[in-house]
Amino acid sequence: MPEIGEAGQKKLGDASALIVGLGGLGVPVASYLAGAGVGTLHLNDFDTVDLSNLHRQVLYTSQDVGRRKTAVAAERLAALNPEVNIEVVDQRLDPVALRGLAERCTVVLDCCDNFATRFAVNEATLAARRPLVSGAAIRLEGQLAVFRNDRPAGACYRCLYHEDGEELETCSGGGILGPVVGAVGALMAVEALKLILGISRDGGERLAVYDGWRGEWRSLGLAPDPECPACARFRSR
Repeated sequence: MPEIGEAGQKKLGDASALIVGLGGLGVPVASYLAGAGVGTLHLNDFDTVDLSNLHRQVLYTSQDVGRRKTAVAAERLAALNPEVNIEVVDQRLDPVALRGLAERCTVVLDCCDNFATRFAVNEATLAARRPLVSGAAIRLEGQLAVFRNDRPAGACYRCLYHEDGEELETCSGGGILGPVVGAVGALMAVEALKLILGISRDGGERLAVYDGWRGEWRSLGLAPDPECPACARFRSR
């Protein structure tokens, strides 16, 4: 691609990404970023492979059941591209550790499945001033957004979702058609690569919503919430 070329490939090699969660979203994200040659991938998860994961987490096999997802993913990604540096973080990160890790990265990808972690990742990227790519999927529905937390203004994840909202449904509880979460994860990788390469043409934060029942995408503009506690805490500095 002329938009990338040799200079762009060097940007990819010099870049690093933090992937929080190695489930249905994190697996395609990590695979495509490794394949693209992103220099360092920090893989954060503390879960093990379960048989119920395999229909959507296609980096793992039935022989991996019971093993740490980070360990299996590191092996498979190293086989895909041995020139990529894989850093495994197989523990739950507290806010200080999460911020420190975000500060070492070019971009952060939220691939988890609970609001507590999503809020923590959002605050870590605001504090570290790093862009955040966030995705979610359930049943035949998906969402994708890029939050420019590296900028002094704009919407953040907390502007969109509040702690008093509904509990985030999980794939195990609500069900998921495997390719739906894979499609959202693949597009998260696209957005991360665009950020690293500096070729994003987006004029502002937007939320892309996928309706798998109809096979349609919708795009919604996102505006900052003037009452957002995360923006007030980190963007007022």
